[in-house]
Amino acid sequence: MCGRFALFESDQVLSKGFVAPMTFRTFPRYNIAPSQPVLAVRQGASGTREFTHLLWGLVPSWSKDPSLGPRLINARAETAAEKSAFQGPFRYHRCLIPASGFFEWKDGGEEKRPYFIRRKGGGPIGLAGIWESWLGADGSEVESCAILTTSANATVASIHGRMPVIVPHADYGLWLDTSVHSPADVARLLAPCPAGGMEAYPVSRMVNDPTVDREECVAGESDGSLPFGR
Repeated sequence: MCGRFALFESDQVLSKGFVAPMTFRTFPRYNIAPSQPVLAVRQGASGTREFTHLLWGLVPSWSKDPSLGPRLINARAETAAEKSAFQGPFRYHRCLIPASGFFEWKDGGEEKRPYFIRRKGGGPIGLAGIWESWLGADGSEVESCAILTTSANATVASIHGRMPVIVPHADYGLWLDTSVHSPADVARLLAPCPAGGMEAYPVSRMVNDPTVDREECVAGESDGSLPFGR
């Protein structure tokens, strides 16, 4: 699963990388956790891309109460198009979740060790997301999202068996295109990204605490180890 990630790119880098105007100011976030608002890119009503904020933890449109039951933070790419909670969003409400990298935990005896996994050399990546709008009887609205996951590539597999789907930059338009409704048309985007373009390194266990959001969360441990893949 993908249960934590970071985003600390500048607004200018994000606007250029996702080809969308940034209409509000963002701030670096080093330990983004479920139930928090996350930055997302989606196709607006006019057909142009837009940045927005979505609550991480998808609430199905048919849910009676968003406060009841667990929030759906991840959706398996292999089955998302078939699950009742994800069918509609997968076809009509796809989005990108910008990230600088994501965290996974490796079993290591008494306590799991966190690793930060990113594009080799750094830079923004687009995680495949789906979003949904829940409308309450009182007129209240909740827009929420989930991140799609797939099997791990060789870089991530030594840490965890799953990883978020990372959409190739050249395919952002296809993933966001709301006129493409057939799951088969986007199926090739759901494969693990090439391992050679990724690197991973151990980080401080302070990231275990979702209330800690500091740059040290993504700093490598001072144990002489190099990121995998270098």
